[in-house]
Formats: sequence, C-alpha cells, structure tokens
Amino acid sequence: MPELRKDPITGRWVIISTDRQKRPNDFRVERSALLGAEYCPFCAGREDLTPPEVLAFRNNGQSPNGPGWDLRVVPNKFPALQVEGNLDREGEGMFDRMNGIGAHEVVIESPDHSKELATMSEMEIERVLWAFRERILDLKKDTRFRYILVFKNHGAAAGASLEHSHSQLIALPIVPDFVREEIDGARRHFEQKERCVFCDIIRQEVASGRRVIHENADVVALAPYAPRFPFETWLLPRSHGSRFEEAPRHVYEQLARMLKSVLLRMNRALENPSYNLVIHSAPFSETRAEYYHWHVELMPKLTRTAGFEWGTGFYINPTSPEEAAQVLRAAKV
Repeated sequence: MPELRKDPITGRWVIISTDRQKRPNDFRVERSALLGAEYCPFCAGREDLTPPEVLAFRNNGQSPNGPGWDLRVVPNKFPALQVEGNLDREGEGMFDRMNGIGAHEVVIESPDHSKELATMSEMEIERVLWAFRERILDLKKDTRFRYILVFKNHGAAAGASLEHSHSQLIALPIVPDFVREEIDGARRHFEQKERCVFCDIIRQEVASGRRVIHENADVVALAPYAPRFPFETWLLPRSHGSRFEEAPRHVYEQLARMLKSVLLRMNRALENPSYNLVIHSAPFSETRAEYYHWHVELMPKLTRTAGFEWGTGFYINPTSPEEAAQVLRAAKV
C-alpha cells in the first residue's frame, strides 16, 4: 500500500508507492551525447579556451592559465548571472525586479578527461571540496551576495553538456525559496525542541540502521525517510555545523572518502547513473544558525518529474528508502 511521508524539515509530503516498485536494473537511464575529449575546453593544454582562472592548484609554481594544474576554477563562459554592476532594485507597478548580479564559476576537477568523481582518489576528491571552500570564502566577501549554491550535474540526463568532470558555484543576491523553506523548517524544530533536526535524524537513523548506507568517523550517508527520488542519498557530518566552508579539515577528508564510497555503490547498483549533487549550507545572513546543519544531497536521475508532481508538489517515488539503503549497502566497492 502506498504511504504518505512527511519530511520533518520542510513539511513536504512524499508518496512512497511500493506498488510501482522498480529494481535497480529496471530503470532505463536516458543517455545523450556529451561534448567529448576531442573538443573539450576543460582538458589540459586548452586553457586558452576558458576565461582566466580565479583559483588553481598547481605543482612547482607553474604559470597561471597554462598546463601543469591539478584543479582549476574559472568563470563560466556562459554565466547565468554577471559579477559587474549594481542590483538596482526597483518596482514596476505591483512587480519587483533587480539586475541579475551574481557570480557563476566552474570547478574543473581534474586535467584528466577520463576521470569522474567516483574514480578519483580520495585526495583528489578532497581537493575538489577544498576548492569549493576557498571560492565560497572569497565570494562571500562581496556584500551583494546572500547565498552561494555549489552543485554538480553529472551526465546528460542530469543537465551536463560536457563529459569532463566539473562542478559549479553560483553566488546569488537572494536566498532561494527552497533554501529558505529548509531553513524555516529547521528553525521551527529547534524552537519547539531546542535541538537540531538534522542531529536528531542522525541519532535516530544510526540507532535504527535501516536507512543508513555507510558511515565513518565524521560522516553518515543515509537514504532520507521521505525521499523525493529513488536512491536519493544524504551525506551528513556527525558534528554540528551550519556552514560547509567552516568545517574542519578532517571533515572534508572523511566527506571525500564517503562521497567516493557512495558514488561507487551507485555506479555498481544503478549502472553508472547520471546524478545531481548539491551542497546545502546556511545563508550568510544566518548569523545564529545552531538550528541548521550543512549537508550534501545526491540525486540519481532515474525517473522523470511529470504533471502530477508539478501540479501538486508531491513526489511519487517508486523505491522505498529502506530498500534503496539495503541495495546500496550491499553494493561492493
């Protein structure tokens, strides 16, 4: 029988419809052509095809914007927002507007076109996480920005247009509604119980074990109780903290280890799916955020969002989180 499950953070309802259950090999993943190595602007030796780098990790002090790098961050050549200018907020009758001010950057995760996040070493993945931190700390100095979204689209079905492994950062002059909804839900829980809802989730899930996929000293990977999508996975640091960029170094190390493990499990169980990865972190304006807990969400692209979901805000998920966790736990890495 289907279940309605309420997300304890946002209050969002999710339908778990196990009558529509799909096994991992039942999903037919959409695979479209991506721009390959022959024309890739992210490969080593083609640095002139990207805007000048804003951050790079290099060996032996080699010159900027040339070969010899392990990771580069460059402005997006086709940005969603632009850095230059003022917000110029104004009203137009009953409508409000502002200029599309922000920053849009690309993290080129490796000079090797054939590598993806799952096949990188733990040290290489940690380097990617460290680049996220460095860019957030730099961009948040700009007082026009209120939130920075860090995300990764892997595979054509997830929105990627280039094969070469990369992530993106977008600095925004507003806090997105989805982020505000999660923040408000976490705040309500804290006001009622004087505890962080994410810390409560970690304690209960670790004690139960039913939805835990993997855990290490600093990070727990679990299938959330009310997942929107099949095999949706959350990676939560055990120690409380509201901002990704303020985490101690050893947490990035353990997060890299956990991220590699989970991605390898997904590749094995779900036949190398496309996925979206998003880092959830507190907005800059939240100066007292003991109620919020930064984390990473991974969403394999195994189903499509259709009219019912768009029309109601309910998500129909054909796989229960309990089975998803069991499948991923059993996948050998």
